[in-house]
Amino acid sequence: MLLQRSRLLPALSAFLLSTLSAAALTCAPTGTALAQDVLLGASVQLTGPVANTGRYYRDAYQLAIDKINAAGGVKIAGQPHKLVLRLYDNQSDVNLSVRQYTRLVTEDKVNLLLGPFASNFALADSAVSEKYKIPMVEGGGASDQIFARKFNYIFGTLAPASNYFGSTVEMLKSLKPEPKSVALLYADDAFDVSVAEGTRPKLKQAGLNVVMDERYSTNATDFNSLLSQIKSKNVDVVLVAGHETEILNFVRQAKSLAVAPKLYSFTVGVPSEDFRKALGKDADYAFGMTAWLPSTTLKDRWFGDALQFAKEYKAKFGYDPDYHAASGAADVEALVQAMEDADSIDPQKVRDALAKIKFDSLYGPIAFNAQGQIDLPQVVIQVQGNQLAEIYGAKGFVKQPKYPMPAWSAR
Repeated sequence: MLLQRSRLLPALSAFLLSTLSAAALTCAPTGTALAQDVLLGASVQLTGPVANTGRYYRDAYQLAIDKINAAGGVKIAGQPHKLVLRLYDNQSDVNLSVRQYTRLVTEDKVNLLLGPFASNFALADSAVSEKYKIPMVEGGGASDQIFARKFNYIFGTLAPASNYFGSTVEMLKSLKPEPKSVALLYADDAFDVSVAEGTRPKLKQAGLNVVMDERYSTNATDFNSLLSQIKSKNVDVVLVAGHETEILNFVRQAKSLAVAPKLYSFTVGVPSEDFRKALGKDADYAFGMTAWLPSTTLKDRWFGDALQFAKEYKAKFGYDPDYHAASGAADVEALVQAMEDADSIDPQKVRDALAKIKFDSLYGPIAFNAQGQIDLPQVVIQVQGNQLAEIYGAKGFVKQPKYPMPAWSAR
């Protein structure tokens, strides 16, 4: 019996060791920190329904950190410190994300926080930063709700969701023939509800007749009923606030039902290379918006300019960045600038520096308002053949839109 146990123990120990190692790898964060390093923590969606967008933040955070470290890191009290990223996969689960941010603060002892993707995540996770008084800079949540709570430790680099369709509505008034009727569709999450609440008064002020104002379930896959209504009401313009998979389903089903209004515009998807590849020629004529396009006019301390950032991003990760990636990189830059302005990594001092920060990033000028949010104008864009065209901005039309959209059978 003793001999049998002695033979079993090494095998059992090896099994337990391999099991524990596998478990550790499953939940292990990326990055390891030395005592002198500045540890930044984040939880983003690397798996689950919105992982395709979540990866922008992981990749942008890491690229910005690598670039800043290569330039000497963050300089505090005359000494250079390397940045290290501690990042978890929240699996597109809000509750898990909250637990991971709590772990980042209480167990991993991160110095400062970067945000998740999506407004409902930022809304929940920012409560952790507020509770523990650790600043979070996030470029993944735009809902006005995030910044309406008078929290002191959340800072956002996306423009308010309530104004996402602002430039689009302005453009509608200048189109020929002028559209008369509008359908406003939006998912029932924090971001899309804020978009709808901000868009309604803008449409009314523009004199447009809103013939449909419909909320649909987040992650919806069936838009047939809404599309049938759009067709029967002969709606001129369809504005859809949702996430990328929802928009993909909407366009595919619009084609199958032969629903082609004069114009449709989406809050997300259109700036993304993957979105356009997924739809192929069916993406043509789709309108969207973005607060960022790669340009040499957006100067930056570390990358030189936004175009250089885009080139380095594409070279490293194999796909083009959109505004999600640019805002994510700007989040890292904002924390670094704030640490250097404060000459400290003390959370309260960094928070106070963020509140009055003003600098040029690859994403655009960064200066937070009293609520902790920046407001960059949205540029209207459209898919025109194989190109993403800049259509309408603060100074009016940049390029003529393809409008009205032809019937599917006429393409």
